[in-house]
Amino acid sequence: MDIAIASGMTVVDRRATEGVTGPIRRVAAAVASPLRAFLHAESAGGIVLVVAAVSALVWANSPAADGYARFWQQEVSLGGGGARVTHDLRHWVNDGLMVLFFFVIGLEIKRELVVGELRDRRAATLPALAALGGAVIPALMYVAVAGGGEAGRGWGIPMATDIAFAVGVLALLGRRASSGAKLFLLSVAIVDDILAIGVIAIFYTERLNLWWLAGAVAGLLVAAGMRGLGVSRPWTYVPVGVLVWFATLESGVHATLAGVALGLLTPARPVAGRGVLDDLERSLHPVSAFLVVPLFALANAGIDLRGGALGDAFGRTVTWAIIAGLVLGKIVGIGGVTYLVRRLDWGALPAGMHHREVLGAAALGGIGFTVSLFITDLAFTDAGLIGQAKVGILTASVIAALTGAVLLFTAPAGTGAATLSPRPNGDRTGDGDRTGDGDRTGDGDRPRNGGRPGDQGRPGDQGRPGDQGRPGDRDWPRNRDRPRNRDRPGN
Repeated sequence: MDIAIASGMTVVDRRATEGVTGPIRRVAAAVASPLRAFLHAESAGGIVLVVAAVSALVWANSPAADGYARFWQQEVSLGGGGARVTHDLRHWVNDGLMVLFFFVIGLEIKRELVVGELRDRRAATLPALAALGGAVIPALMYVAVAGGGEAGRGWGIPMATDIAFAVGVLALLGRRASSGAKLFLLSVAIVDDILAIGVIAIFYTERLNLWWLAGAVAGLLVAAGMRGLGVSRPWTYVPVGVLVWFATLESGVHATLAGVALGLLTPARPVAGRGVLDDLERSLHPVSAFLVVPLFALANAGIDLRGGALGDAFGRTVTWAIIAGLVLGKIVGIGGVTYLVRRLDWGALPAGMHHREVLGAAALGGIGFTVSLFITDLAFTDAGLIGQAKVGILTASVIAALTGAVLLFTAPAGTGAATLSPRPNGDRTGDGDRTGDGDRTGDGDRPRNGGRPGDQGRPGDQGRPGDQGRPGDRDWPRNRDRPRNRDRPGN
């Protein structure tokens, strides 16, 4: 797997410095995008997540199944006196450790909004609208199949995309999936996370204690004030973060939202010459990907399928509503909205992404494992409905992964990763370093730079109104390859 990841995800880092010496080599190394590091850790973390989920299923259906239930139902208390909090182990994982996962998501969202792909309006329009379609259509499909009542409360389950699983599939495909398809899927998944967080905060909060909520807001204001004063050492924020988490937990709002809020408060640009957000993400992302999320899977994916439970689940509407939402809803929502946005010329695909890769990326969006399981426990209290939902999530995620992999593998080859290798005249090329599916070279869907060789070989897009001179497709690799952080404070 390490070889697949290295060949599929780090080709830019290797080729970026090929034939480049001296200061240019140092610049190329400095430009290596934090986004690629994020992809790298997520792809490897996806493998660990699969192992954890399979382990939970085996454990829950083995002769030691009773031990699985007893282990996660053990009660653990933290604090003392009036501040004593007691929950079972599964609850501590879901409401405690998962705060770190959502904090890392908050960091990634902040970076992409301020200095990343989503800061450019045109570049962000297509993935943002595609993600919206990929959230609304699955929810509507779920309601259409499951109906109302208690079962209808699970409409938020098929809205989310599991980045770790999806990027893991892309890593296995290697160069069969273009760099543009990887960037498109990650951007959609990030917007998906924003929507899912909003759904959790607004629709899955049953009780609300305003005093505790006010305490959480006060803690966030303290953190913002510390940031305004130029405090850049992360450990000084830990006590404030713990207080914000505890107040959020007691307020009735799901405690993981405290992690998102604190992540969004983190400055995306250097403070006093220090890249706080990059340092935090580099330190915490491995902990989240290789410890927290696998523990969450181990605690929540253990479904007892013995005694006809699997057959019973496939006879229930909740199971099929989730499968319909995640498998069909994502393809129709993401793929349909992407087609519409391109037809209306509101946005453009990332450079190097073939239009037939859209359906493959949309299908991978149906891998809704982690956040879907998370919303399941918020939506349902009935053990039967929870079991049916988990069967639906696992089944849909497998179908979505296989469908997306087949669609991407059979799509015309993308142009691969962008490269910083210089042309003989000193210009840099974007993606025109290899031939794709035989009828095009590079990402040449329109003339550029005076019609240099290799940019005009692909049929299909020629003559389409609005394509000539449009900056859309060119913005993505330039945004992706330029340095994330500027040496100025703010945000």
